[in-house]
Amino acid sequence: MIQWVYLSVAIVAEVIGTSFLKSSEGFTRLGPSLVVVVSYILAFYFLALTLKTLPVGVAYAVWAGAGVALIALAGYLFFGQTLDLPAILGIGLIVAGVMVINVFSGSIGSTH
Repeated sequence: MIQWVYLSVAIVAEVIGTSFLKSSEGFTRLGPSLVVVVSYILAFYFLALTLKTLPVGVAYAVWAGAGVALIALAGYLFFGQTLDLPAILGIGLIVAGVMVINVFSGSIGSTH
């Protein structure tokens, strides 16, 4: 169960880092640039902890799917970026794929 906590922390840290990339203005602003670097270090550290017990394919699928959805949400909430219907449907399919992996895949219990 702790692997899901680690993966959640990794995803949130990656989303924070990616969100601050915009305000770092190409790493020319120190504060946002530090948030990006620290967030990515935390993200990869917790992803590495996750990979001790979850298969890399499953962990990465959840990481990528949740990250896409959360980044789209962050773009909407913080940057006023909107998505059209095909983008929303595509993100929905990604999230559905992650849910299928979590609910139905026997690979989650396997580390080899």
